[in-house]
Amino acid sequence: MPRRVENRIQKKHAVTILGEGITEQHYFTHIRTLFGYNYTIKPYYFSVTSLTEMDKKIAEAITDGGYAIAVFDADVANRNDIEKRKLESIRKKYANKRNVIICDSYTSIEYWFLLHFENTNKFFKDSDATEKELRKHIPDYEKKSKFLHNFKWVSDLCSEGKLDLARERAEYFGQNGESYSNIYTAFELLDKLKQV
Repeated sequence: MPRRVENRIQKKHAVTILGEGITEQHYFTHIRTLFGYNYTIKPYYFSVTSLTEMDKKIAEAITDGGYAIAVFDADVANRNDIEKRKLESIRKKYANKRNVIICDSYTSIEYWFLLHFENTNKFFKDSDATEKELRKHIPDYEKKSKFLHNFKWVSDLCSEGKLDLARERAEYFGQNGESYSNIYTAFELLDKLKQV
């Protein structure tokens, strides 16, 4: 009987990161190693291709009081009215849930990476344009496992206070510009839970 209670307490503070691609999966795997955060990344969560599936995975992750951090690119939602309504619905559904963090980035997670180097929220027509700008700072960057698997790119990305700069910039810009990223809110939660 005491074992059940212990498991429930542990689950209450369990954090699950879910997302839509290998970039997010590798990035958060390296971040966990780099900063000693405590969360679960389940690889099959990183094959979600629709916001409907994302919503289902969030609901699974918060069962028994766990936390869900949903990381995805918002470019599809901005091009497709149906997906845009789904994104608005997810935001509304979880707006008052302290255990769900919606970490979308427009155009893509590469904009979040770019904030480590540039103080900008200018318009990028698509994720390719964002990646092109990012390559000015990380010349060999590519969305392929061979590159993403290497720990060094995230270590370099976060070095010399660049992660703090990205967090400050993303929070300052909010969603009021041409580009945005809410990934900084994941770090706020992870830092808070790390202190508990």
